[in-house]
Amino acid sequence: MKSSSTSKRLAEVMAARGMRQIDVLTAAAPYCEKYNVKIGKNALSQYLSGKVEPGQERLSILGMALGVSEAWLMGYDVPIEKNVTPITEEGNGRTQEYIELFSLLSDDQQALIVHAIKGLLSEK
Repeated sequence: MKSSSTSKRLAEVMAARGMRQIDVLTAAAPYCEKYNVKIGKNALSQYLSGKVEPGQERLSILGMALGVSEAWLMGYDVPIEKNVTPITEEGNGRTQEYIELFSLLSDDQQALIVHAIKGLLSEK
């Protein structure tokens, strides 16, 4: 159930952490570079004002940068903490990378990937 908006949640997490817009952009910069996604001052300002809602890619970047759940950031009544499987030595520590990349996909793309994985696993 949605109980808030992205603009309110962004403002809330920024206030709680004493962050300014430039701090959010700085925290997001490595993720923006890694995933080739741009978030500028104007875009962040519009997200905070509620004029524009961030798309899935930018929402994921903001969630990673702020260490919060994308669903929480969207205003849903879920825990603020990002529920992430810790990186382990198994799988060369790529679990986190897979999760982050998967979260950047659309729902249709995620369904396609899950279907492909299930198909591969059924061949074993």
